[in-house]
Parts: sequence; C-alpha cells; structure tokens
Amino acid sequence: MTYLYPQNLKAKANLWFWGLRDFCILGISALLSVVILVQLKFLLPAVATLVYGFLSIRMDDTTVLDYIRYAGKYLITTQQYFEWR
Repeated sequence: MTYLYPQNLKAKANLWFWGLRDFCILGISALLSVVILVQLKFLLPAVATLVYGFLSIRMDDTTVLDYIRYAGKYLITTQQYFEWR
C-alpha cells in the first residue's frame, strides 16, 4: 500500500494551485464579490479577487507574486556586474 504524504508531514497544505489559506481567502472574497456584483452592479471587488487569485498561484513553493518580486529586484534594484574581455 502506498501513502502520499507531504515531505516529513511538514509541507504546507495545498489545494489545486493555491495554499489552503489563499484558497479560503479566495472563496470568501469570490462569494462577497458575487453578492456585491449582483446587488450593487459594482465590478471592482470581482476584479480584485481575480488579481489576487492570479498572484497567489503557487508552484513549487513560489507564487507568481514572488516571481514578479524576484524579477523586479534582479532587473531594477540590484546592480548587475558585467566584465568585458
């Protein structure tokens, strides 16, 4: 019999592409966004929920937002050193 356990039972719980905490936040905000959209015809909470959902996608313990931060830090804020020979 094969059991599928996370590494040493210390890995964070994931549900599809999101961590469990992010998935709960997305579920609650999606429900509130739909209610606000239907009652008030206000689209901004739904857009914010979709943006948060995209930025919190997790692959190999790195989110899309982390990747954007790393890329921005590498390209903008840290000095690159080039040596021509």
